[in-house]
Amino acid sequence: MNAIKNWAREYFSQKDFTKRLFLMLIGVFLMGFFLSFLIEVDLGTDPCTFMNLTISRKLGILLGTWQLALNLVLFIFVCIWGRKYIGFGTIANMVFVGYIADFFCWVWGKTIPSEWFTAFPSRAVIFVLALFCFIIAVSFYINAAMGVSPYDAMPQILSDKVFKKIPFTYIRMAYDFLVIIVGIIFGGTPNIGIVLMALFLGPVITAVGKELNKLVFHL
Repeated sequence: MNAIKNWAREYFSQKDFTKRLFLMLIGVFLMGFFLSFLIEVDLGTDPCTFMNLTISRKLGILLGTWQLALNLVLFIFVCIWGRKYIGFGTIANMVFVGYIADFFCWVWGKTIPSEWFTAFPSRAVIFVLALFCFIIAVSFYINAAMGVSPYDAMPQILSDKVFKKIPFTYIRMAYDFLVIIVGIIFGGTPNIGIVLMALFLGPVITAVGKELNKLVFHL
């Protein structure tokens, strides 16, 4: 109980808590929103979504439902070995991103002509804009420092507890590669979006973080 109290005290007393909470919520909503466009154009997403989308379609259930179920399982391990990675952002990501994407996919299916997502050049334009905006949204979510999803916490835990002598970058790369393989096993086909996400996500998160520290958190 003391450990939980200490965690709660430290978590709620962090500088700019309200700003960080608001930024995280915006990031989570926009992640789901722009993810829906990436799903519709079908030119690739991040490794986690690639695997989850493939498995959810195989099972015939919503992306949000499968993503929540998987994260609930992973959340057990995070509670045991990585409580420092838990926060409001953890719950918001695992519960809402998938369902927000599902909802807007349904909206686009009712309001936007399907050829916009299947014919070029509109397909390419939507993909590039959605990918850029999705990466920015992820940057908001990560830099808010309000906790990470169980999926993202697992490689951190592996780095802290198991592979202590291996640089985290390599652990994360192997983790994402394994996830892509799982997606392929379930019938998915990796696309260019996964490559672009791998190339640009890290640098953009760092760049956005620097700007947020200056403009929002005044660090």
